[in-house]
Amino acid sequence: MPADFFDTNVILYLLDDGAKADRAAGLLAGGGLISVQVLNETLVNCIRKAGMSWQEAGDFLGGIRALCEVVDLTPAIHDVGRALGERYGFSVYDAMIVAAALLAGCERLWSEDMQDGLLVEGRLRIINPFAE
Repeated sequence: MPADFFDTNVILYLLDDGAKADRAAGLLAGGGLISVQVLNETLVNCIRKAGMSWQEAGDFLGGIRALCEVVDLTPAIHDVGRALGERYGFSVYDAMIVAAALLAGCERLWSEDMQDGLLVEGRLRIINPFAE
């Protein structure tokens, strides 16, 4: 069974308290995939918004990397992402995450920020894990 792919926002909820943090932890406990871009976006938020040091952010991301396989960014992801961005109206960053998930063979992309329920290319369903 193909693994799930996680958007940055799901990872960042691990830094909060409450139901969203619990839901994110539950999903990530099962493992899955993220891209290098997700690592980079998470790093920026850890340092700028959460006020972590580089070391603290690195330790946090090390824990994420222990749970999730990391998909490298490739020219193919870039090319597919450009096409998806144009076709579906994704932002550049979202298009690259969707492309990484598609090319990795994932069937689910967990994201709070993208259109819940959208089926991309007939293969990848975007799901908001926090929708009621």
